Amino acid sequence: MGGPPPYFAYPWAGGIALARYLLANPGLVAGRAVADIGAGSGLVSIAALQAGAAGATAHDCDTRALATVRLNARANGVTITTCLGDALSGPLPDAPVILIGDLFYDDALACGTLAFARACAGAGRLVLIGDPGRAPLPLAALRLLAEHEVPDMGDSPGKTRSAGVYTLRD
Repeated sequence: MGGPPPYFAYPWAGGIALARYLLANPGLVAGRAVADIGAGSGLVSIAALQAGAAGATAHDCDTRALATVRLNARANGVTITTCLGDALSGPLPDAPVILIGDLFYDDALACGTLAFARACAGAGRLVLIGDPGRAPLPLAALRLLAEHEVPDMGDSPGKTRSAGVYTLRD
């Protein structure tokens, strides 16, 4: 096909940190449905289901990413519903838990993601965000819950960086 592999072919640091956090804190998702926003490969959805989530919907605007989610779900023995489109501009997901792994990598996207996260929190949903501290991350609006040393796409093999798991400040 030529060119580099697509963005969803790599585990992103924020998604890895969020997945680890869910697996270490299964009570956050056990028995509850989750919406994985900007799902990429489906890593966060898979971790949520392995932690006991009642169901997971992976939202992404790339059909190839959602095909990858379905393949990865099958390989991990779970079922994930997929939703094609821009979740940030549509109606709020119906799930009580909103998972956002590594969507603060661009200024415009960060602004839209923060507005979406605030709307979800205002509607009573638990919002969890994983991010390695990329420049547009709005730290003043977030409360750090945990940190994990994880690899990130584009880093040399064996290198890790700190990635945080956040929720919105009250």
